[in-house]
Amino acid sequence: MKVAIGADHGGVVLKEILAGFLSGRGYEVLDLGAYDTQPSDYPDFSKAVAEAILQGRAERGILVCGSGVGASIAANKFPGIRAALCHDTFSAHQGVEDDDMNVLSLGGRVIGPELAKELVLRFLSAKFSGAERHTRRLNKVRDIERLYEKAEG
Repeated sequence: MKVAIGADHGGVVLKEILAGFLSGRGYEVLDLGAYDTQPSDYPDFSKAVAEAILQGRAERGILVCGSGVGASIAANKFPGIRAALCHDTFSAHQGVEDDDMNVLSLGGRVIGPELAKELVLRFLSAKFSGAERHTRRLNKVRDIERLYEKAEG
């Protein structure tokens, strides 16, 4: 599986750990920065990860900023991106199974690397259930996206 990963300065250390961890487990990792701890802006990395997914260069994405909140908010501005901040294993897999989450957001200043690794594995191994109720809800989310795309255009 191809995984896009990005982080601002607040998440770069955890991003580096996760990128190496995933590569070692056979995932193809598309590292979209940041590459150092110099102050940077999380929307730039959310955009890069979202575009990688929307362009088909990655199947899933991982974002890390200080809290994980800002990166998640920015990523969710892209139609077709369903990003969520998860710091527990249930949400990391359930978000995919029920809501077809395609971007996991993590707080680099909130959780440690061992929990982050576990969350990432749960996220990447999960599959959307396709259950009727989940598909119906996902379609309603898509309808909302289309409605507001037209309103802005």
